[in-house]
Amino acid sequence: MNAELDRLQLVSRSPGETQEIGICLGKIAEPGDLFLLTGALGSGKTCLTQGIARGLDIQGHVISPTFVLVRQYRGRHLMYHIDLYRLDSIEEIMDLALDEYLYRDGICVIEWAEKGKDVLPFEHLAVELNSISASERSITIKSHGEYYQNMIASLKK
Repeated sequence: MNAELDRLQLVSRSPGETQEIGICLGKIAEPGDLFLLTGALGSGKTCLTQGIARGLDIQGHVISPTFVLVRQYRGRHLMYHIDLYRLDSIEEIMDLALDEYLYRDGICVIEWAEKGKDVLPFEHLAVELNSISASERSITIKSHGEYYQNMIASLKK
């Protein structure tokens, strides 16, 4: 893969800008899409997910599913918001029966995806968020698979 085609590097200077990036992702998302979000606590994963939800025309407030692990939202398409933060082993992640969400008719957004990297599909859009300062975030979007390479091309437009 060509590094320029499979990666997009952005800087967000506010939570609003982080949500705008998410809105762009949500507007081009289609059923079956998988967005794997990584980053430290407070880096903006849920903020980005809120933007994805807005891009999918989901009404209401999207909150982190940390304690319930999976939340489902209905908009232009279904969105499954999954949070692996509280899970400590691959066995616990496998017990979630993620296949029931990954291969259905919705978009899956998984926070703390690095915890499940051994059992999650290779083809996905990886989004890494890192804090630069109290309000700034570095956001790296990387494709894993040709489909997601095309998604990055669409985002660049």
